[in-house]
Amino acid sequence: MKISGRTALYGVVGYPISHSLSPIFQNRVFEHLGLNAVYVPFEVKPENLKTALEGLKALGIKGVNVTIPHKENVLELVDYADEHAKNIGAVNTVKFGDKTEGYNTDWVGFLKSLKEILPELKDKKVLVLGAGGSARAVLYALKQEGAQVFLWNRTKEKAKLLSQSFGVEVVESPEEVVPTADLIINTTSVGLTEDYMLFDYSLIRERQVVFELLYNRQTLLKEWAEKRGAIYSDGLKMLVYQGLESFRLWTGCEPSPKVALQALSGHLKLTL
Repeated sequence: MKISGRTALYGVVGYPISHSLSPIFQNRVFEHLGLNAVYVPFEVKPENLKTALEGLKALGIKGVNVTIPHKENVLELVDYADEHAKNIGAVNTVKFGDKTEGYNTDWVGFLKSLKEILPELKDKKVLVLGAGGSARAVLYALKQEGAQVFLWNRTKEKAKLLSQSFGVEVVESPEEVVPTADLIINTTSVGLTEDYMLFDYSLIRERQVVFELLYNRQTLLKEWAEKRGAIYSDGLKMLVYQGLESFRLWTGCEPSPKVALQALSGHLKLTL
């Protein structure tokens, strides 16, 4: 990597952020395309978010991804937000220029990765677990595709609030839907630091699709899905696809998913 006075700077803003895999594949894609650019993590506490965005723009940073816990708050801090970001209620991609522009590519990344294992979503019965920021993009994507969506969250009031924005049905317990669902999606952080059963995992059926937004984790949900013969996918490809859509918005270039995934695969083998 040759850094010079002409090197364009991009990054990812979050708190904490040291664990992020985005720099691994974004820098590899810049290198592959021969672009003089670098992508770095910026750890920003919530109370410093507004100042940080102003500073990044003042420093000439070209663009950043935005991750936990800032996605919803950034929406109020950009000069322009695209239709998807407004409808989802969160921004995960910022492009700096004369105006600070906000976009959401999470829903694109989610759909691209999910459709590799479940190409047709129209009228499919889907259970979404969780009502946080990630769930917003998932619900938006599923409704765009005409899926029949049911939502469950440990705090029912939060699920009800989210259901009003996306027109989905809230259920009292996952067990109401799991036996007949075509697809189960876990958007919660369960499995990240603490792991326990969100529902009776023995109800998971053979060939049922189980999609978990966490990645590089041996979760209980993954263990049971594989044991029950379900089709399981984690969120690694979603991470890549949303990041590459951000890349396209920043640069106008069409990045290679294969190059990005190879970079992550090599890194994860070294760190496992």
